[in-house]
Amino acid sequence: LQSNSCGPGFAEGNTSSEEQAMIRIAGNSYLASPSPPDFHGCSPGWSSAFYGAECFDSEVHSYLKNLGKQKSSESQNIDAKKVELEQLLMMETKNYRKTIKFYQKLLQKERRSKGPENKATLPKLKGQLQEMKSKVQFLELVKKYVQAKQWGVESYVLPTVIDSGKTDSMDMAPTDESSLLLYYNTEKHQCNNQNGVRVLQAGTSLGLMAYLYSRNAFLEGYVQQFLYTFRYFCTQEEFLQFLLDRISSTLSSASLDPSTSLTKICNRSFYILQAWIEDCYSVDFATNTDLLGTLKEFISSKVASLNGYGERLLSLLKDASAGKSGSTDPCSGVDKCEEESEEGRKTLHSLCKKLSEDASRKNFYWKLSKGMGPMAQYQRERLHTGSGVLAKPCCSSFTEESSVSFARADEVGPFLLIECSAQQLCWQLTLLQQEVFHKCHPVHFLNSRALGVKDKYVAVPKAVSADTVSLKVCNLFLSKCIQDQYLLQLLKNADSVSTWVAAEIVTCHTTKRQVSLLSKFLLIAKCCYEQRNFATAMQILAGLENLIVRQLPAWKILPAKVAEIMEELKAVEVFLKSDSLCLMEGDRFKTLPTIPSAHVLAMHVQQLETGGFTMTNGAHKWTKLRNIAKVVSQVHAFQENPYTYAPDFKLQSYLRQRITHFKDADISALAADNCANFHQIPAEKHSRKIQDTLRRMKATFQ
Repeated sequence: LQSNSCGPGFAEGNTSSEEQAMIRIAGNSYLASPSPPDFHGCSPGWSSAFYGAECFDSEVHSYLKNLGKQKSSESQNIDAKKVELEQLLMMETKNYRKTIKFYQKLLQKERRSKGPENKATLPKLKGQLQEMKSKVQFLELVKKYVQAKQWGVESYVLPTVIDSGKTDSMDMAPTDESSLLLYYNTEKHQCNNQNGVRVLQAGTSLGLMAYLYSRNAFLEGYVQQFLYTFRYFCTQEEFLQFLLDRISSTLSSASLDPSTSLTKICNRSFYILQAWIEDCYSVDFATNTDLLGTLKEFISSKVASLNGYGERLLSLLKDASAGKSGSTDPCSGVDKCEEESEEGRKTLHSLCKKLSEDASRKNFYWKLSKGMGPMAQYQRERLHTGSGVLAKPCCSSFTEESSVSFARADEVGPFLLIECSAQQLCWQLTLLQQEVFHKCHPVHFLNSRALGVKDKYVAVPKAVSADTVSLKVCNLFLSKCIQDQYLLQLLKNADSVSTWVAAEIVTCHTTKRQVSLLSKFLLIAKCCYEQRNFATAMQILAGLENLIVRQLPAWKILPAKVAEIMEELKAVEVFLKSDSLCLMEGDRFKTLPTIPSAHVLAMHVQQLETGGFTMTNGAHKWTKLRNIAKVVSQVHAFQENPYTYAPDFKLQSYLRQRITHFKDADISALAADNCANFHQIPAEKHSRKIQDTLRRMKATFQ
């Protein structure tokens, strides 16, 4: 759980209605009766897949070990530790919430009075808030660690996990672990400081599914990594059947004693199933009605009447199908957080997002330009603008947003782009990009070659539907594995923005206006990458690098300082392509919203997918799959920190219309109809050339 940051400093007007809404959510976060511990959210989260065993450091281990030692020996029981931890977390959260409200009141009072009364108190209170936030986050991490340790079995019991699901009497030979899983030894484990720790290297499809029941599967990040990557070696139906077989064989015989293997296998099966639904409903169950029907029928007929997990799973499926699942849209807004207590808890850690200061936001080390001032200096320079009256018909009122026709947007043309500041356009384009990015899932970036995604994105032809794409070529998933094709929609949206940028420029009828638009788009792209919206920045760069656009005469008269931004953007592109995890370095991604370039991320995943997935003995390379899971996990990491700019729905409506209008445009055809796109020869010089040619021709006949 990470906090957000919305800018380099706590500006005077930063107390927004969004913060007030989030404070209201925080006030209600722990008032509702808590869910039973066994029914708490089971998804390990992206951090588990990204950090693996390092997600829980030695401080977490020692804190849990010492929890309750000051009390009676009864507190040493894990259940008692969980109760005490929940109480501590509730108390710290309550104090954190009260302190934030107090800080807001002091801030508003100081703004109204404009006096020095509270200036000395506010910095101290801000420091206390940071400490309290860190403590709440640490307790949340300890709680996740406690949950991760439940219901696992030792490695020597894993053959029992497989044998427990066998129903064929002819196939009852005992299973050997060495035939299922392959390990390698490490000298020293960073978390538990033990020697000779075994690390999973490869395994058969059955062995990798059985390893989900290992005692350390959750702690090592294996469960989340498996949920991201299992489609490479088994179908959704095979995985579901594996879980249901274990539940069927252990449900009736599982005793109340949590120490028995059958009880652990049964409970871990439910935990994994719930984690799968919570994290991957949109990519596995929503797109496969047969799979969803099989699960519902099993729960209703065999589980609901015997175990409390049944009602919980049916409720979870109902919420997910209604669009309330966190995996479907992890950051859909404040309203959704009010509906789901878990999302509300995540929002609690974002309450102080505007308290964080990050002066380095505009000082990325890949900048190449010299003497480049801040964005504000360009915004202060008044660019060439059209008549302001022309922009009003398109933006008359919010209620007319859906009724504005494309024809009226055409009447406005690019004038509104020139009239609005680069920062305004950056913010609204970022919100539009965030809308489509938050609908994607890490799994969408896997096996993209089968969807026709290539380097220098030449995806589905515009005349061909995405549904007609053949999955037979370069398909790395199993043939019967259903793959959601949302990545194509994401890339097509990026292509539409690039085409729109190029079309707006080549349709300007004067060179002067082209210079204004070129400058505006360069400034927008610069603002986007400074705000870590790399998707829109790279889309604008692709539009500006269009062959027709690059040959325009307007580039020669573009101000030098503005033209240098083009080199900055190219340097950013090189930086993004250099390392698949470059945006996850340091702690900046934890506090600042980020939108990666979808195409660049897909290319990084394709590079990791290159080469064989199996060893000579047929075992699947888990080290390869683990690296892929780590790279795609950043999608969920970035979705946890949404941008909180105030939406301008009228401007967004205008931008949507212009992008849609030009999405299938032929840039060459548009450029051919505009004389400003060609180098003009002066009339006298042109006339003199004709006369000289005629004179030479006349001389040849004499």
